[in-house]
This record gives sequence, structure tokens and C-alpha cells, in this order.
Amino acid sequence: MAFTQIIRPDARDLGDMVVQRAIPQPNLRSVGPFVFWDQFGPVEFPPGEGMDVRPHPHIGLETVTFLFDGEIMHRDNTGAVRAIRPGDVNWMTAGRGIVHSERTGDETRAAGHRLHGIQSWVALPKELEKTAPRFVHHPGDSLPKVEADGVKATVIAGEAYGAQSPVEAVAPIVYVALEFSAGGRIGCPAMAEERALYVAEGEVEASGQTLRQGDLAVLDSDAEPELTSSKGARVMLFGGAKLDGPRRVFWNYVASDPADIQDAKRDWDEAAANGFKSGRFTLPEGETEFIPAPKS
Repeated sequence: MAFTQIIRPDARDLGDMVVQRAIPQPNLRSVGPFVFWDQFGPVEFPPGEGMDVRPHPHIGLETVTFLFDGEIMHRDNTGAVRAIRPGDVNWMTAGRGIVHSERTGDETRAAGHRLHGIQSWVALPKELEKTAPRFVHHPGDSLPKVEADGVKATVIAGEAYGAQSPVEAVAPIVYVALEFSAGGRIGCPAMAEERALYVAEGEVEASGQTLRQGDLAVLDSDAEPELTSSKGARVMLFGGAKLDGPRRVFWNYVASDPADIQDAKRDWDEAAANGFKSGRFTLPEGETEFIPAPKS
């Protein structure tokens, strides 16, 4: 069998939209260093409405945002302010602590728009969990693309299909967006220790099985199935080296040591109490709102 398991995501209502969360699940905590996987949208925002994810903290991870449609304005407390558009990559390293917001920009909000994309979290290696926070934007035209047999492969991170992404990931990783035209086909080489496929749109067939929108299929370590799509599809191929130990995930915090999560919880509460005037968690410039931490 090509797949060790196939996961159906949970629907989570975030207020502005419903997301499909495939990782973490009780029987799937990670694929390589990926410890979180959300598909948001597609959702149609009428003029005057949009996404408003208020400032919130992260530790111990890297967030990776990739859009199929729409635009998101990113702001964080390193001073980064950047709009991400389809095909671009926003790669944010939280390290010891970062605060960011994700909102619809003013012009896009006024016009109305369709929003659709993937946000994933990559756990940092243990020795880098407390590295300095940073943010790097990669425009879509900087990412290599390989086209053959009705499939366009965009190499977001790592090396795949003979192309190397310029994205500097600190852990061994592979992340590829596959866009199938009707009748498209492509192989899935054993390019990483752990791999999975996520169907963002449409359907694909592999090893006699049909994978539908929302399916996350974990590949056997040495499986190399051919993927085909009769009507067209969007599929994300991702994974990497196995994590260097288990990770705890609480809210927006990822850590190998539970004490680091307790410290982050305390520091966020203290920052909120003092108006974000000091400490490692401060608000991005121009932001006054924030998301309170959950109690459990």
C-alpha cells in the first residue's frame, strides 16, 4: 500500500471563516517537522468585509503561509509589514517569541475578494527553539517551477523534481504545490523520510485509491506512487526528516519542554496586563487589539 493512513480534517469555525485542520490529530501529530496544517477557504468576502486575525504570539516554530487566491496583510513585532499574494511564501520564524497579525488590507477589503490558502507550522529543531525571531517574504516568481505531463510543481521549500527552493528552512524539509490540469500525472519520489499529500481542490488517484478534497494521505516511507487527476486538482506534497523528539502544542506555542509553554503563557498574560509595554511579547506597530490566551 502506498499510504499508511488517510486523515479527514476537522472543521474549525474561526469567526471570519471555517478552516479545515488536518494536523494535529489524535493519531497524527506530525509529518516530518510539520506539526500543524490548516486549509482556509475558499471563502468569498463581500466589499467591506475580510479576515481579521488579531495579534497573537508564537514560540518554537516557523509559520508558512501559501495562498491560492486573495491577499493577506502580515504585521509582526520585528517590524515586518508585508502583503502576501497567490504564489508567494511568507516564512515567519517565531523562535523565542514573536507576535503577528493577519488581516485583509484596506483596498482589498473595500473591493471584496476570494480567499483560499494553506497555513502550516514547522517545529524548530530543539537547539533552535529559542533562536531570534525573523520574517522572510519570498515572491512567487522567485520559487522554481517544473512543468510536465499536465502538472505544474512549485517547489516551496527544499529540493524536489530537480529544483531547489531559495527558502532557507532550518530543518530538512520538502514542500511542493502541485497543480494538475485535466489528465495530468506526476510521480511522487521518496524524497524525504516522512511525506504526506494533502488535496486542497479536486481529486487525484494513486495506487488504486481516490483522494478527495480535504484528504491528507501519509505515504509509506519507500512508496513512489504516480498521481493522476482526470479533472484537475491542487495537491500539496510535504514532509521532511522525522522530528528530533516529541513536541507539545498549546494554542500557538510549540515546544519540546513543557516548561517553555508555561513560561510563554505567563509572559503573554503579563504583557496583556501591562499594555504590552515590556517583555518579549509586544504588539506590532499600529496594532492595539490582541487575542487573549485560552485558559486550557
